[in-house]
Amino acid sequence: MNTEHDESASPAQAAAERAYEHVKSAIIRGDLAGGESISENALRQQLELSRTPMHEAFLRLAAEGLLNLEHRRGAVVCPMSPHEARDVLEMREAIESSAAARVIADGAAADLGPALEALLEEQSRAIAAQDVPAFIDADSRFHSAVIEGSGNAVAVMFTSTLRDRQQRLRHQLMRVQPEQLQTSLEHHRALARALADGDAAAYASTLHEHVASHRGAL
Repeated sequence: MNTEHDESASPAQAAAERAYEHVKSAIIRGDLAGGESISENALRQQLELSRTPMHEAFLRLAAEGLLNLEHRRGAVVCPMSPHEARDVLEMREAIESSAAARVIADGAAADLGPALEALLEEQSRAIAAQDVPAFIDADSRFHSAVIEGSGNAVAVMFTSTLRDRQQRLRHQLMRVQPEQLQTSLEHHRALARALADGDAAAYASTLHEHVASHRGAL
């Protein structure tokens, strides 16, 4: 439940949402690493929140598999297992390859061209500025644009469910191998060319190589 723009949300609901988004973002970015213990009391003092909304946020994050609430250690960030990461990458590749093939088959690639070129420029500027979060954000929007451009609502829905895990993998990869930024940009340029050329096989081949690079973070 996103209460950020919900005027009907109570102050307690808004506070719980703020706590949830704060901790979740820190986990996805890697600021809170897998296996790290975090203090509910310290965080609520930092965010100037009462105990109840902070605790509700922790329960929600635990239900999503991002936190493990242990009796003695308190809250511990759940690491992403290699098996889970592999599952996410395999599904992401399958969905996007299929979406790109539909974009090409439906003659919709030309409509995507300007948006993809703009995102490539964003990524290039992010590399020049050494702004990894900005690069990762543009990276995510690049791939999402292709999937959304397919018009496949089911693919869009599945991609949405994978997004947080995929973003966590992206951040982990770029922390471990920051040199991957330029390689990733070159992959994106090749993907955009494959779409423009109407070459679904080339898109699938490049995407496979691109996704394989994420396994360096496992």
